[in-house]
Amino acid sequence: MTDRDPSRATIHAGAVLIGAKAALVRGPSGSGKSRLIWTVLQAAAAGALPFARLVGDDRVLLEPRYGRLLVRPAPALAGLLELRGLGIRRLPHEPVAAVGVVLTLGAGAAPRLPDHPATVRLDGVELPHLACPPGAAAFPLLWGWLRTAGTVD
Repeated sequence: MTDRDPSRATIHAGAVLIGAKAALVRGPSGSGKSRLIWTVLQAAAAGALPFARLVGDDRVLLEPRYGRLLVRPAPALAGLLELRGLGIRRLPHEPVAAVGVVLTLGAGAAPRLPDHPATVRLDGVELPHLACPPGAAAFPLLWGWLRTAGTVD
């Protein structure tokens, strides 16, 4: 058995580059991670977002670098996105992106009117965090954050 570098281990998540930063999408199996990534890609294709591209689906690698958290697709899954009911699709993808926000699907209820923006620490890097309760629509939550963060007009 060989020692593994924990920063090179994959996690169960997906990521989509939106403009200059990626959204890291976490949640249990079946929570809608791939569907959210697909919705973001379709919004960009329709012109609602300036740019979006798949980074990874299902399994991604996280790597802290110089105060940023980088995300890469798992090599065996690079460029692949599973669309429930349609199967696996090959798409253009980014080989690496800096994470700008973490979205957790199927999370417990978030405060309705939080006193301050929520954050999460991953691999020593603190990032904005959006918690989407089970059954709630994730895209409007992400869209709202992108608008207030100045990522989209």
